[in-house]
Amino acid sequence: MAYKSRTKSSRLLILKSLNIRMNLSDNESQQYFNLEKGYEGEGIFDTFTEKLQCECLILNDLLLKMNGSLFQIDSLIITSEAIYFYEVKNYEGDYYYESDRIYKNPKFEIINPINQLSRSESLLRQLLHNLGFNLPINASVVFINPEFTLYQSPLNKPFIFPTQVNRYLNKLNKISLKLNEKHKMLADKLVELHIEDSPFQQLPPYDYDQLRKGMTCVKCDSFAIYVQGHKCICKGCGHKELAETTIMQSVEELKLLFPKQKITTNLIYDWCKVVKSKKRIRRILEKNYKKVGVHQWSFYQ
Repeated sequence: MAYKSRTKSSRLLILKSLNIRMNLSDNESQQYFNLEKGYEGEGIFDTFTEKLQCECLILNDLLLKMNGSLFQIDSLIITSEAIYFYEVKNYEGDYYYESDRIYKNPKFEIINPINQLSRSESLLRQLLHNLGFNLPINASVVFINPEFTLYQSPLNKPFIFPTQVNRYLNKLNKISLKLNEKHKMLADKLVELHIEDSPFQQLPPYDYDQLRKGMTCVKCDSFAIYVQGHKCICKGCGHKELAETTIMQSVEELKLLFPKQKITTNLIYDWCKVVKSKKRIRRILEKNYKKVGVHQWSFYQ
């Protein structure tokens, strides 16, 4: 089990919601697709690392700062002998390596992940030094997608390809030395220094009036939701769940999109659309949030 688990960033969650509720530009849609695909690849790598049997501490999705510079680490593993960290890429298709550059066929250059890896490794080494830790660092780029091929890949680059992941982690499993309290102190310090959301995250402009209203299916993202008794049912895929659960998911989505907006019964009634009873909405809000104020001036937080 990971010492620090991976969760979707607020940027990814917001872009997913906006992608469902409004028309994103081609560039914005591509940003969302890239984030979603990247998160999917990191999750696949997690399924491998969580099977490690050696004594280690796994920290996923760290955003750290050193001397004013932010850097991100997709996965970091602390063992007794070294720190291993990974830049995970979920690229798909045919690529080739030429003169320290990577191209997607036929001739579309992408950012070489080695550059990002080297920068993160340098900043991590400085941060560890400042914290008083002196463990060796081993950094690698993991290409996790089985449909990925990199032609002309140099043998001296720290690349781990899909067919090598199991063998690579099996080597880590051979580490027999135990962790001590200092390793745990380091893990705790890195978790403490983790920044939840990048201050530089870019989002498209949006407002409440331009977004499509209604509850969406947690399984297929369809708006084809109807309420039947205590259940919400999706006409699209047939998924069923408690109406309270679906309503609460919609409330949390609204809070994510508009964190400064006061949550009221009338607002949630308008946002959910298909819930015909304001009394039901009020009861659910009172059950799950603290009520502030009275009568028409009341809201929930």
